[in-house]
This record gives sequence, C-alpha cells and structure tokens, in this order.
Amino acid sequence: MAAELHESLPSLTAEQLLALPERVCIDLRSPSEFAEDHVPGAVNLPLFDDVERAVIGTLYRRESPQAAFEEARGIARRKLFDLVASIARVAGSELPSADLEARFARLTEHGIATLERGLEVLPDGRPIARPIVLHCWRGGLRSRSVVALVRGLGLSDARLLIGGYRAYRQGVVRTLAEWSAPASFVLRGWTGVGKTLVLRELERLRPGWTIDLEAAAGHRSSILGMVGLEPCSQKAFESRLAARVRAGFPGPVVFEGESRKVGDAIVPPALWDALDRGTNLLLEAPVERRIDVLLADYLERAESRAELRAQLPFIEERLGKVKWKGKLVALLDRGEERELVRTLLELYYDPLYRHSEKGRHYAATIDATDPARAARAVAEHVEASLRR
Repeated sequence: MAAELHESLPSLTAEQLLALPERVCIDLRSPSEFAEDHVPGAVNLPLFDDVERAVIGTLYRRESPQAAFEEARGIARRKLFDLVASIARVAGSELPSADLEARFARLTEHGIATLERGLEVLPDGRPIARPIVLHCWRGGLRSRSVVALVRGLGLSDARLLIGGYRAYRQGVVRTLAEWSAPASFVLRGWTGVGKTLVLRELERLRPGWTIDLEAAAGHRSSILGMVGLEPCSQKAFESRLAARVRAGFPGPVVFEGESRKVGDAIVPPALWDALDRGTNLLLEAPVERRIDVLLADYLERAESRAELRAQLPFIEERLGKVKWKGKLVALLDRGEERELVRTLLELYYDPLYRHSEKGRHYAATIDATDPARAARAVAEHVEASLRR
C-alpha cells in the first residue's frame, strides 16, 4: 500500500562532493538550467527538457501539485529506458536488467504525497571512493526519485546531492565572499601588449600563481572581447573562480589588469579588491608586435571574421558615425587587417587606456615582446618583492 513505500537515500553535501578526488556527477536539470551554470565536471542528463519543465511548472501553479506530478510521471515513463541507460553509461556500469517499468510503477503509482514521504534523505554513513552523485535544482523529487529508481535497479553507488545545485551555488557565493587574497600583483599595459600571453606563461612557470579572469569569463574584457570566444553567465563565471580559489595559492596571486566587468561578468568583491589594491607591473611592446598579438587573438579562426564584422559598426559609431560609418568594416572586407587593427589602437583603444590608467603607479616596467622572457622577469620581480 501507499504507506509501505520507504526508501533511504545515501546523500552527500556539496562540500563533500567537491572534496572527492574522483566522482561522477549527473545533473538532472533541464538543458537551460545546466547551461547557465553547473557543478564542475557534471554531465547533463535532463529528466525533463525546457519545454516539459515549463509545462509541469504551469500545471503546478495553475492546477495542483498532483496534476503536475501526473504530467511529469507520464513524461518520465516515456524516456525511462534511455535515461537509465545514459546514467549507467556515464557511471561506467552495466545497464540494470531489472524490470524498469515495475520499479518505476512501485515508486510513483500512489502519487506525489506518498513519494515525498517515502524517500528519506540520509547522510552517507559509508563514504565510497567514486560515488555516482545525482542532483536537480534543490534536491527535490526530480533527483530523489531518480536516485531511488537506479539504486533499486542495482546501482548501489548512486548518491543524492543534499540541497541540489542550490546548495552548491550557496557554497560558491560563500567561498568567494570569504576568500582572503595573498600578496597580489597585476599585469597592466596597452591593448595587444600580450598581458594574457604573459599571464598564462607565468602560470606554466609558477603553477598556482595566477587567476585568469578572461579565461573564466570567456571574454577579453573589451567591446570586441567576445570574438572567437564563448562568454559565460555570471553564475558560471563565479563557479570557475570559486574552483580556482578552492585550489589555493602556493605563493602570491597575479592578475591581468581588468575593469570591474569582464564582458558582462562582474568580478566578485573580494577578487576585485585584491586586483584593485595589487602591485602594478607595466608590460610594454612595440606597436607592430601589438598588432600581431591582436590579429592572432581575434582572427585565428575563420568564423571570427563574421563576429568581428558584426561588432565593428559600434566602434564606428563611437568614433563618429558621419566620418567613420562603414570604413572599419571596409578595411576588414578588403583584407587590410593590419591597417584595421592599427586604426583601432590609435583612435579607440589607446585613448581609452590612457584615460583609465591616468595617475597609476607601476613598480616595474617589463618588455612583453617575448612572453616567456617577460614571464620570467615577472616571476623574478615578484619573488624579489616578497623577500623584501
């Protein structure tokens, strides 16, 4: 009968999940929820797609929880085999041979209230080396019912993430808010000088020294900064930064100089404070080298030309819509990329940089023409500064 349903679900906290050296994390949320942000390394196996989730949510609000449950039950039954097969594949397990339909019916046939009462979340008393951790947004019925289903089919390593993605997200916010930065240094310089190249070479030379904000944001922090990249959401940006902060720093932290926003992503307060107060190191390079760097950055992929072309009218507008309308686009279309970049530097980027850096003090000036040599010089300067 309905009252006889009782399933104990071994469960992990978000902190326990992130501390595991090996894990299989399966995100049961819809594709759009997953795309906005997710636990690092998670695989998306949505129980409901975006349209199905919207329909179920509408039924829940406008009719009743039971009506929404019946709709969800029908959708889940239709995709039951594929879902369980995908979970087994991601987990590296054999597809259970038990009767899926019978197991599904036993869990769901008595309605939402019985299912909610019958699934008990318990802290995992027997931690295992490589659990299969499933979650939804808040550790609700989406994930609890799937964990109960697959455990009953023989996937005994399946665990629930307590609080779901929401608990993980709360941990991200807390990690970033509580971070205390070590001694901070900031690489600054004109657009195209190669700050990112030097920063990444520095990370190779001194692993764990850097925070790469542009890599985390998928953006170069300029009006053309998304060309050839994939900008991410604010939540995903913060997830990447929290993962970096949790990894720790064996010494100082080195940033590339940025504004408070990297594209549309806002640098969290603790990181911004470290960057804003850091010791500034000026990188320099000749104009021709800067042009080379920007051409490699923005036009490395053929498809980037179309992205760049779509953004150029905005800069033409800023330079003067009467004088410049269509002229930057024309340079690109004629294949005069070097002249285009030179014009952008002289008339747009350099004046902006000159204004933003007015009055700033630099502890050292370093030639960035050769990124590897510049990174060595940065490392030597930082280490000397820390010894003083």
